[in-house]
Amino acid sequence: MRGFVRWAALCATAVLLVAGCGGGASGSGDSDRDNSGGSGRTAAGGSADPTAALPASLTGQRLRWGACGATAEADAPGGEWRCATLKAPLDWSKPRGRTIDLALIRAGATGKKRIGSLLFNFGGPGGSGLSTMPWYATTVSALRERYDLVSWDPRGVGASEGVRCRGDRAIEAAEDIDVTPDTPAEEKAYFRDAADFGKGCAKATGELMAHVSTTDSARDMDLMRQVLGDTRTHYFGISYGTELGGVYAHLFPRRVGRLVLDAVVDPTADTVGHAKNQAMGFQRALDDYLESTGQDPARGTRKIAALLERIDASPLPASSGRSLTQNLAYTGIVLPLYSPSEWPTLTSALRAAERGDGSELLELADSYNDRDTSGHYGTSTQAQRVISCLDDRQRPTADQVRGLLPEFEKVSPVFGAFLAWDAAGWCHDWPVAGQYDTPQVSAAGAAPILVVGNTGDPATPYEGARKMADELGEGVGVLLTWKGEGHGAYGSGSGCVDSAVNAYLIEGTVPKDGKVCS
Repeated sequence: MRGFVRWAALCATAVLLVAGCGGGASGSGDSDRDNSGGSGRTAAGGSADPTAALPASLTGQRLRWGACGATAEADAPGGEWRCATLKAPLDWSKPRGRTIDLALIRAGATGKKRIGSLLFNFGGPGGSGLSTMPWYATTVSALRERYDLVSWDPRGVGASEGVRCRGDRAIEAAEDIDVTPDTPAEEKAYFRDAADFGKGCAKATGELMAHVSTTDSARDMDLMRQVLGDTRTHYFGISYGTELGGVYAHLFPRRVGRLVLDAVVDPTADTVGHAKNQAMGFQRALDDYLESTGQDPARGTRKIAALLERIDASPLPASSGRSLTQNLAYTGIVLPLYSPSEWPTLTSALRAAERGDGSELLELADSYNDRDTSGHYGTSTQAQRVISCLDDRQRPTADQVRGLLPEFEKVSPVFGAFLAWDAAGWCHDWPVAGQYDTPQVSAAGAAPILVVGNTGDPATPYEGARKMADELGEGVGVLLTWKGEGHGAYGSGSGCVDSAVNAYLIEGTVPKDGKVCS
């Protein structure tokens, strides 16, 4: 999913790292060459290569790789992992102006037949590559023989001049806001809180707030390509990272090497469309979970919806001394739906909540919200909101949401109302205008891009993978389908998916479009 809603399209979330977030042939890495046809070439439907006139002070940077330190989310990785800082323009329309720092992490290829760098984005937006890459490296260990594994904290995230819009106390206070307002007073409080968040971001972030878009990050990627010494970009994008990969391919189709897009965001959906997609996706996952426990999905759904209504009226006590609000209960239910391996955790938490104990759902919500036991919150969800509100032009109103509620609640009796209201509240009264209704991902002239969709994906429903493959263009988007469960396909237990992706990235073998792994 896109980050304009609270439930991020992340491969890993806080403490609960969700595993799996994770025909012809293209040219092999050993004969990789520049197919751009000129540095100023214009992409179909896009604009001239924005890095064509970059100063040598940027393209000629020599990165100083050194030991990696700890991040806010993970200990220092040590060993083969090295970190460096890349300078990029704050404003890509002024490449000779002020620069910002982007934090990179890398582990070198272990084999002799190195293809190049393989960039990873793990989703969000707002996910930290520095924190996630060392953990995820075990999942992609087969790729490291031929690639340097490289990731980064995108602009606005973590160590790359990250944003913090609110302090811990203000974040905790906002958890008491009713996210499905039932009265004029609750609605007023909901939108006032949303506006206050945006004002806090503007005050704390300043000029950077207008320069953290997905398009900005796509241009950063091409600068990385040049500085890392690669003639083409090889990339593995997960969840929101698929949108970033699609935007990159649109801007730089002739620079596309081997791109994998897994757990795919629907590039044709607008703000309301994404919210509806997620309502469908999470309800579908909830139905599958309920069925796996021997429950009738319709009856189980009604039971959970009734529980949430009771929590809305009277928050549940938790052993920590805090209370489980409806807001937190939604998030606590959502997190285990990202992976079927966590479904038993959801069963236990729901049973406890039915007994009047909100402790387990609260712990799950804290994990998703990156809150530690001392009450300190990470910044990933704040970065998510700043980036997505800069991307998204649409600003649905309260009146529009009220009109949409019946439709959303029909799609999901559990999550529909939350996601409908969130579509309006997430970027309400935002200080910076959004850039587009839907991203441009058409990439005529690009090498084949492998699009991997999971039919049981809750956060980025499978339908988005089909649409991404179509939007990339004929001969470019190649769809690989897995009939599975959870967020993402690669590394989730399908040897068929893993073999196809590995063959594409390592050998350049493109699977037949429409291949299905069951």
